Amino acid sequence: MTLDARDKEIALDSYVRYVDTGTIGKVLDIKTTDGVDWVKLDKTDLWYRAKLVELLDDKDLKERSDRSGKELDIEELKEKATRFEDMQMDSNVAEGGG
Repeated sequence: MTLDARDKEIALDSYVRYVDTGTIGKVLDIKTTDGVDWVKLDKTDLWYRAKLVELLDDKDLKERSDRSGKELDIEELKEKATRFEDMQMDSNVAEGGG
């Protein structure tokens, strides 16, 4: 039995959130290596320690969508924030008339 950070059982095809980054994904595979449980997520195709993810229920999944019904992508939002922070302002962009 594979347990998450809150000691809830993780099953294949369930949705989990990696607590460190907020990455949300569907569990594609589960394995145990040297006594440590791992889950593989569809979103990143990476393995995560089961104790560092939390199982999401239907309520959590519904909260992921915005008012238009489109799912929010945490990684996409972080990437947009990074691009915004990296943007450089140019003093020659706008000049006043006169």
